[in-house]
Amino acid sequence: MPHMTAFARNQWYVAAYSHEVGRELLGRTVLGEPLVLYRTEEDGRPVALHDRCVHRRYPLSASGLDGDRIVCGYHGFTYDTTGTCVYVPGQKRVPRTARVASYPVAELDSLVWVWIGDPALADPDTVPRARHLDSPGWVTVRGMEPIDCDHGLLVDNLLDLSHETYLHGGFIGTPEVAETPITTEVDEGAGVVRVSRHMDDAECPPFYARSTGIEGRITRWQDIEYHAPCLYLLHSRIAPVGVVPGADGADPHGFHTEITYAITPSAEGKVYDFWAVSRDWATDDAEVTEFLRANNHTVVMQDVTALNLLQRALGTERAGYQELSINIDTGGLAARRILARLVEEGAKPAEEVR
Repeated sequence: MPHMTAFARNQWYVAAYSHEVGRELLGRTVLGEPLVLYRTEEDGRPVALHDRCVHRRYPLSASGLDGDRIVCGYHGFTYDTTGTCVYVPGQKRVPRTARVASYPVAELDSLVWVWIGDPALADPDTVPRARHLDSPGWVTVRGMEPIDCDHGLLVDNLLDLSHETYLHGGFIGTPEVAETPITTEVDEGAGVVRVSRHMDDAECPPFYARSTGIEGRITRWQDIEYHAPCLYLLHSRIAPVGVVPGADGADPHGFHTEITYAITPSAEGKVYDFWAVSRDWATDDAEVTEFLRANNHTVVMQDVTALNLLQRALGTERAGYQELSINIDTGGLAARRILARLVEEGAKPAEEVR
């Protein structure tokens, strides 16, 4: 059953893109925890604090900055970057309990990651990488859509790309995506699921035909790498039929596109869908950039509509309904298993996890 309400807490999650975090206070909710994010004036590093004033629970994200301190917009309680309250109105003594949680933050590959679990376990070296998002020679279009569905449904959606044929026909879907068998590899220990679909002779979907100029049929490779719980990488390569794209994307006839999703549970039944399309071809062509941005946004919105509908449908199911799973679900089922294990580990005392 795909409905997952518990969260894997001792994990890194993307809270924002780097460009979203600045001197304007930004409110986001991750794993049900309201956060306020901003950058320090001093060194520009991102800070994440609990987004509720200790006094009357006013959202700090609706407040203001004085230097690197947040001044609550309701009664002026003032917090430093560690979440410690350093001023309260009308009295000299600040109550000892006047502090809000501060969350570990890591900024890598133009993503701002936060750690909601036990701060002692937060190791920035374990953040999965998506280096193409800010590497020289790559151009990226990106966005974020909130979806009113459980994060597990978005993981299912992305690990089974056969839905492209039906849900995204006319954009990225062609008959071959659904017809081609997949191979699945699971590394349970590392929490990584790989799903590959290699199409030797496929129709070129409009998404690629119009952006690459390829006419006729293509060889199309889709190699997914899902790092549970948050990061999804789709290494996409296409080339005219008969040309095998180089594994490093260097083949002049191959077009190498990296599709990145960060899947961040916001609250129960709500998820942030961070999406990005990066390419290392036609990098100075503004028209291609705009076409890929608009086209991929349309594709993402098709997923948003479908998943909102699916969540509502699951909410009205009678108890004990049976799902049917087939070969195409192997990756998604493995991901569910890994997520369930991460949730369980997060529920144990910290010393057991280490």
